[in-house]
Amino acid sequence: MRDSVIGILSGLAAASIWGGMYVVSDVVLEVVPPFTLLTFRLLLAILVLAGFVVRQGIGKLSRQQFFQIAAVGAVGYGISLGFQFVGTRLSTAANGALLTAATPAFVALFGYWLLGEKLTSRRWLALVLATAGVLVVVDPRSVRLSPDVFWGNLSLLAAGLTWALYSVLVRRVILQDLALLPVTLIVLLGGLFLTLPLALVEGGVGALGLLTWELVLGVIYLGVISTALAVVLWTRAFALLEAGPASLTFFAQPVVGAGLSALFLGERLSWLFFAGGILIAAGLWLAARER
Repeated sequence: MRDSVIGILSGLAAASIWGGMYVVSDVVLEVVPPFTLLTFRLLLAILVLAGFVVRQGIGKLSRQQFFQIAAVGAVGYGISLGFQFVGTRLSTAANGALLTAATPAFVALFGYWLLGEKLTSRRWLALVLATAGVLVVVDPRSVRLSPDVFWGNLSLLAAGLTWALYSVLVRRVILQDLALLPVTLIVLLGGLFLTLPLALVEGGVGALGLLTWELVLGVIYLGVISTALAVVLWTRAFALLEAGPASLTFFAQPVVGAGLSALFLGERLSWLFFAGGILIAAGLWLAARER
């Protein structure tokens, strides 16, 4: 039970960080192209984690395991985030929040196929409750399904699918009795392998707009907190919990995003926000009690 609680809290912390990073990202992306920003984020996170790994040691890790972990990182921080950037540009924020809500369901299926995790009635109920909570918070009536956003919606769905695959593969890797920080570091290196060429296509440093100290601090925040810290927390959640229960913490993202919009942008929170939060909490409570 203790591991379950720590796993749930780690996943919630990671999802909350990601839910709140969009406020900073929106500002930074006005000056820094998307894949250039992602490359900066990965580079900063790699530098931070490398310092800890050098002190701790990388442990027993074969060449095959290194490339296996790097490939997992390419799925999560190259392919999945690439689809997310394309989808966000071609679709809407509401569509993104709704379509990525399918991620935990994909995680449950991948967990069953790749890890042999059981799909118990309690887990399905937890998933249904948490998903219903997200639908209440997001409000599906704001979603656009017109032809002009079709490719954006398809990209967002692909982002959710590939992020689910990445999360399950991370658990399969960490179950090989490997240390958390080295695995996280190699995952980010795998993502950098794909994002760096795309950043160069965007123009690299030459494509940057006018940089200010505020923007530099924003990039540092996105690299250190939203990438290094959040990825460690997410990996820890999947190390302590089976993939299905751990994935439900992903639903903290839209709740935190809506809460920050109300706090900083003056948007009003209706009773639906609180009702959705209660449903998500109920799903997480059921998942934490799963043995």
